[in-house]
Amino acid sequence: MNSHEARKILGLGPDEDATPHLTEFEEARKRIEEMVRAAPNAALATRYRIGLEEFEQALTVIKGVVTPPKVEPAPEIVLPAEKAPAPTAKLLPSSGVETAAEEVIASVPIRRGVWVMLGALVFLTAAGAGALYLYKNEESKRLLRQSRITFLEREGGFYVENRRWTEAAKSYAEIEELSPGSEIARLGRRSIEAGMSEEQTQFVGYWTGQAIAELEAGRLDLAESAARKVLEKFPMEKEPTGILLRIAEARENQSRDQMVAEARGFLADRKWDEAIAVARRLLALAPEDPDGRAVLSDATAAKEKQLADKTKAQVLLAKAVSVDKGEFDQQALDWLREGASLDPSNAEIRERLEKMASYTRTLRVPEDFGTPAEALAAARDRDRIILPEQAFLGPLVINAAVDLQGAGSGKTIIECEAADGSAITIGPGAWGARVTGISIQHRAFAPDGKERFSAALVRGGGVTFTDCAFSNASGHGLAVIESGEAVAARCRFVENGWNGAAAIGKGAKLDLRDCELISNFEHGIESWDGASLTVTGTRAEGNSRNGIHCDIQESQAVIEKNQLIGNREFGLVLGSAAGGRVSNNTARSNLLGGFVVRAACAGVKFTGNQITLNEGPGLVLEKGLAPAAFTSNSVTKNKAKDVLENADLDAKETASGQ
Repeated sequence: MNSHEARKILGLGPDEDATPHLTEFEEARKRIEEMVRAAPNAALATRYRIGLEEFEQALTVIKGVVTPPKVEPAPEIVLPAEKAPAPTAKLLPSSGVETAAEEVIASVPIRRGVWVMLGALVFLTAAGAGALYLYKNEESKRLLRQSRITFLEREGGFYVENRRWTEAAKSYAEIEELSPGSEIARLGRRSIEAGMSEEQTQFVGYWTGQAIAELEAGRLDLAESAARKVLEKFPMEKEPTGILLRIAEARENQSRDQMVAEARGFLADRKWDEAIAVARRLLALAPEDPDGRAVLSDATAAKEKQLADKTKAQVLLAKAVSVDKGEFDQQALDWLREGASLDPSNAEIRERLEKMASYTRTLRVPEDFGTPAEALAAARDRDRIILPEQAFLGPLVINAAVDLQGAGSGKTIIECEAADGSAITIGPGAWGARVTGISIQHRAFAPDGKERFSAALVRGGGVTFTDCAFSNASGHGLAVIESGEAVAARCRFVENGWNGAAAIGKGAKLDLRDCELISNFEHGIESWDGASLTVTGTRAEGNSRNGIHCDIQESQAVIEKNQLIGNREFGLVLGSAAGGRVSNNTARSNLLGGFVVRAACAGVKFTGNQITLNEGPGLVLEKGLAPAAFTSNSVTKNKAKDVLENADLDAKETASGQ
């Protein structure tokens, strides 16, 4: 007999510890011995003895002692003479008791555990006679049933503990059959329900949490896998179904965001046709997508402007050719430089510019001078200094009306350490200086320190920057102070530690034309303390504060045809200005709102501006401003409110913008 068979006979589960039940087994063995001794006839005694031997053998195996069962000789049963049957006769043939007993014995397998053993033996004891048989038959059935119920209760508990719900349900179902309305069966079913509920809660909670975490981290495939694990096991769960909907939406938005970023990248690179193509693909998926429509509008307008610029460049070229007499002519050079800026691909303009610029003295680096600093030291007004495609170490100081020409922004670079000052400084003697095609920057970004120098500084002189880039500065990309004047045409101001471009102090003038101011750490453009500001055709996008902040007191502000997009505060904050105009600008998708206008700007005219889709109010008007003066502007679809009138603005917060 092996261990599995022994456990089956004794009614033990596959992994159940037998030690706590040894006393019970010994008591059961004694009862069987008693039944052997009390058997009413030899046949029953033999049957009881066989059962006893099997029980003892099983018990021995479980105890770990492998010894053959000890078979004792059957006790001699002496029946009263009057009841002793003939060898071939049956007990109580008239009542059928012996026949019934034999049938029951045959229908109950001996190897069913202690409950079968005891029940069967007790039942067989009832084969004595008539009324005694009936009484003992019922009692044996009860004992048999109770023993089976006890075993099933233990078995069901084992299955519940190990979360084997199907097997547990079968155990308690059999108990219910044996004892209808059984409290044991009722409690067992409840334990199954509670266990399954707990298991479901734990399983759903874990995988739902995983799905949400992966979704928030942008790992959409992992999020979907986690949500589907729940639905495969519990299809009616609502939360993972909702998560799958969010994942689908996130995938759609992710694809959309990638398309928007691609389109805006083409805009930044001035690839208008490519930007238009991506915007149209986006609008084919969602015809009302605001970013798709905005990119399409911006790119289409830029392409139209590019065509107009090329036409204008041809006109300027014709004017320059008409006055070319083989000698220096500043006006003609200015026309050609503007034409080259409007249409960089026009080879005829470049050739004419090179020819007419050669009428003045040209200093070349490194052919004539080893460094830009040496060339500048030797230069006079109207000299032209040509720099190759190379990075040069500054700081450089320009203090004459020279024309400093590079090979193009990103190709010719003037840079210095952030602690050493500005890479290029325009001094008071440089009225009429020109800087073209050069990137001006600090070598390493340092947004703190004792002195936060700008990349380029204009101190009292006058300069025109064309096709230049200002980036990575510790302070401003370009700063104009001490009544200096700067014009920047088609320049880029990117990721500077303060403003992209700034003008400070009375008499200072800043004029930006067709520029880009992107991702600067403060404002895109700022002018304050009396400096005048002109901004036309420029894009200020993604700056950490406002696209444009203007607080110029008694000076004029001219802000026209600009794109103020996606800045972290407002598109435009106009704190003070004696006059001027703000017209045909677009403020879109700025975080705090579109325009803020203070009462000190009542003399500035606002017309034709498009203020839309901002996260805060579209137009904020301080107390004292008449809303009727702003009705020619389009203010629509702003999330908080389109127009906020009679705003009580704290001067400390808004006047300086810092």
